Amino acid sequence: MRVEARVFLAVAVFLVVSTIGYGWWTAAAEPRGLEWIGTVCILLSAGLCGIIGSYFAFVARRIDARPEDRDDAEIAEGAGELGFFSPGSYWPISMAAAAATAGLAAAFWQVWLLIIGVAAILLTVGGLLFEYYAGQNVESSNFISEH
Repeated sequence: MRVEARVFLAVAVFLVVSTIGYGWWTAAAEPRGLEWIGTVCILLSAGLCGIIGSYFAFVARRIDARPEDRDDAEIAEGAGELGFFSPGSYWPISMAAAAATAGLAAAFWQVWLLIIGVAAILLTVGGLLFEYYAGQNVESSNFISEH
């Protein structure tokens, strides 16, 4: 996690410097003065990268060093099982369709469609979450948790 923290914190520092440069440049070039929208957007992006980087740094202090974080690590140390990933789930495409519906409804401010889209998002997230706890996949879920 240290590598990821450094990357995000470096991007945050770069964006802060870019905010200063952008603000100075637009204040000097624009006849109306500073261009506030771009300056604030770059500064908020720096803040978001700083939040992510500080979270990764916080987590990195509390966990053991991963092979990616050590200079003396071998490639084979990173091998092994990374987790269980569903090989044939239809829920992600359903979630994407529900999110697209809600996004279009928000863009055109169709409140009735937005309500349907948000309800569809909640249903599909629940379906993805409980996919291996109900229906035909219950057997494989018990097998995975026992081993």
